[in-house]
Amino acid sequence: MKGLVIRGSWNIFTLKILEAPEGEPEPGELLECRIKGKVLKGVEGYYNPLAPGDMVEVEYDPRHPGTGRIRGLEPRRNVFTRRNQKGLGLNRSAASQLLAANIDLILCLTSPASPPFRPRFIDRVLIQADVSGIPPLIVCNKIDLYRNDPDVEERLEDFRRIGYEVFPLSAKTGEGLAELRARISGCVSLLAGQSGVGKSSLINALLPRPGVRVGEINEKYNRGNHTTTMSALVELPGPAGADGTCLIDTPGVRRFVPDGVEPPDLILYMREFAPLAGACTFGLSCTHRTEPGCKIMEAVAAGVIHEDRYETFLRVSGELAGKNYGD
Repeated sequence: MKGLVIRGSWNIFTLKILEAPEGEPEPGELLECRIKGKVLKGVEGYYNPLAPGDMVEVEYDPRHPGTGRIRGLEPRRNVFTRRNQKGLGLNRSAASQLLAANIDLILCLTSPASPPFRPRFIDRVLIQADVSGIPPLIVCNKIDLYRNDPDVEERLEDFRRIGYEVFPLSAKTGEGLAELRARISGCVSLLAGQSGVGKSSLINALLPRPGVRVGEINEKYNRGNHTTTMSALVELPGPAGADGTCLIDTPGVRRFVPDGVEPPDLILYMREFAPLAGACTFGLSCTHRTEPGCKIMEAVAAGVIHEDRYETFLRVSGELAGKNYGD
């Protein structure tokens, strides 16, 4: 049988059956499955072997109805990862954390307030989207909490200037939902954002009826609680989902470290930086920190590169080199 990974944790995965021989579970049924044997080919280098969006080969276990064994992984067309921060041993902690596979869009969800607007987190997700070759959208939820905030508007406009799509909306009032729904129609989209920005609320707003638990903002720290504890795929039924529209909800994170890019190559994954790669006086060896004749620093001084984006570049390049500059 062929199955789609809906969610999974610690080698227990929920699959939706897509194809099955006669006499076995019907397409659309859900099975709880484990990986057959100790190793699944094609998952080397990842902290977790499978993620929502993966297509797998599975055999039904008639002795235990509702269960099966995963025998193989179909080739992935892309993956979305982040650098694993869990210290569970040297080898595992060095591996990439797989968040989703075979996706069409990344929805980087943010909010102007409660929790506060954090453009440098957006930068990090955008870097990872470009590293993964997946088009990203910036979705600013909770716009009912502010009107014409100059700092937020200025940063969103700069993201538009350098070529990113921006969707302001309110999952609470419904403002802007129709535009986003039309944009993601027929796509498998991953939701990435910090805790409390409203990923679950957005999914509920797009569903014909509520189905995802929503957390309250932690008032003491103005941060969100972790409503979602593992990545999970949600299909949007009805008119919005008749053509295969799906959302993959991911756990909220407070820190996102890009994965799969070396420090010298980071410049290639920040869109307004990339055209200047190699143009500095010291060429590709320039660190873009103190060198005379650095075209990146000149672009920052001229307003071609936003100062916040430059700060993100410095912090992320330092982290990739093994230093910790924080978020």
